[in-house]
Amino acid sequence: FEVVLMCLFLVMNATDTTFQNLGHGNVISQFIAPWFSSLSEGTLHVIERTAWWIHIAGILVFLNYLYFSKHLHILLAFPNTYFGSVQPKGKFNNLEAVTNEVKLMMDPNADPFAAAPEGAEEEEPAKFGASDVMDLNQIQLLNAYTCTECGRCTSACPANLTGKKLSPRKIMMDTRDRLEEVGKNIDANGGEFKDDGKQLLGDYITNEELWACTTCNACVEECPVSINPLSIILEMRRYLVMEQSAAPMELNNMMTNIENNGAPWPYNQMDRLNWANEE
Repeated sequence: FEVVLMCLFLVMNATDTTFQNLGHGNVISQFIAPWFSSLSEGTLHVIERTAWWIHIAGILVFLNYLYFSKHLHILLAFPNTYFGSVQPKGKFNNLEAVTNEVKLMMDPNADPFAAAPEGAEEEEPAKFGASDVMDLNQIQLLNAYTCTECGRCTSACPANLTGKKLSPRKIMMDTRDRLEEVGKNIDANGGEFKDDGKQLLGDYITNEELWACTTCNACVEECPVSINPLSIILEMRRYLVMEQSAAPMELNNMMTNIENNGAPWPYNQMDRLNWANEE
């Protein structure tokens, strides 16, 4: 479709150039202009006008096609850049539910077993991290639709360069594909989502891909329109750790050591300086 549009554009310029006797004025069209040099003025005018109108009609068709293609990034690149994060790269956002729990633990006057005030509505337990597109925020979903699939992020990803399964480009494409699937589900069920037995985590993006990420932010740095694949990866990792306890063994050991010993190493705090007495 795009090739046809460009051909019409070149034909329009070539015939117009010949028609106006300005064959030297266009870099590409000047080489096509000789094809029409033997035609009459009336024929040239008909060809030029026909190519012009078909080209304009093609553009109007393309504007409608734009919303169903990857070229949607042409429109979404501007708002996506505007809403791009200005926080330091790699800054990890804290969950309000976790922060409140920590404050409760550190408050000597708080009673963690106190009953809820009478008449207060019981809140649904918070979900930690993301397992499907419904758990992602609007900016992350906008990122997915803004992606032009150029592959710069994957080309810069050290995990991908060393043969790991991770591809930041695929993360964004999978998120968009799942989002479109959810949209079709909602349309087919009268505006309500019916559980289809699938989710972004597992059916589209595997655990292996998520844990291959080194969180170096190379993909974020490379994207020209401020797309952040890392934010989606971190949210899904958070779900694996906090909801499913599905972190790799090495990470689980480290977190256990931090909880018990206050450090990543499996040594009691009292024994931490024993190495200084070794001969």
